[in-house]
Amino acid sequence: MSSSVLLLVLCIHGALSLKICSFNIQSFGEKKIAKPEALDVILKCIARCDITLVMEIKDAKERAFPQLVTHLNRGSSRKTEEYSYVISERLGRKSYKEQYGFIYRRRLVSVKATYQYPDMQSGDEDVFSRKPFIVWFSSPRTAIKDFVIIPIHTTPETAVREIDELYDVYQDIKQQWTTAERFIIMGDFNAACGYVPKRQWGNIRLRSDSSFLWLTDDNMDTTVKESTSCAYDR
Repeated sequence: MSSSVLLLVLCIHGALSLKICSFNIQSFGEKKIAKPEALDVILKCIARCDITLVMEIKDAKERAFPQLVTHLNRGSSRKTEEYSYVISERLGRKSYKEQYGFIYRRRLVSVKATYQYPDMQSGDEDVFSRKPFIVWFSSPRTAIKDFVIIPIHTTPETAVREIDELYDVYQDIKQQWTTAERFIIMGDFNAACGYVPKRQWGNIRLRSDSSFLWLTDDNMDTTVKESTSCAYDR
């Protein structure tokens, strides 16, 4: 498992802040949710956050993620703390499929719109193993009233190309949602160690374009595995 927890919507002039998190729950499905110890850890992680992107949802019956939110709400001490969710279709090539899911506190944010990136750009089709499922959030109680989150879980072997292609996803979303002004690109980029060598960063437009701000440092360890120290999550 890997995770990244960042205060991405900052407190400005006393306005409320949001904690927005990214969590790759490795091979998440009914088997994992049936393990009490694993479920307890997962729930504690998600309860720390106001919005959580969950990746690697691998559940053909599509039951585990709604069950996870039910467990989360049962543990909530107040109705005002209840969570809701939005989830993508099952994404992937051939038989291997995953989903992106967002869990969010209903009293703080709501979903304004969703968009499944088609990945059909002429001459550059089917770049993503798991096409981004983009969500536009409304946040009336924060200084920033709305923002768009673009999630990604790359395939390690094609991480450089997929991360670079996120630049085109960003441009496409700006055309789709012309009034949207603030964007967060987050998830399991696999953007470190052997998957994205230092010499390759110059080929990634998200890095070479100075209008993008990278909040996760290249030397940060975003994994829970002791044998690795890699900034996979960004």
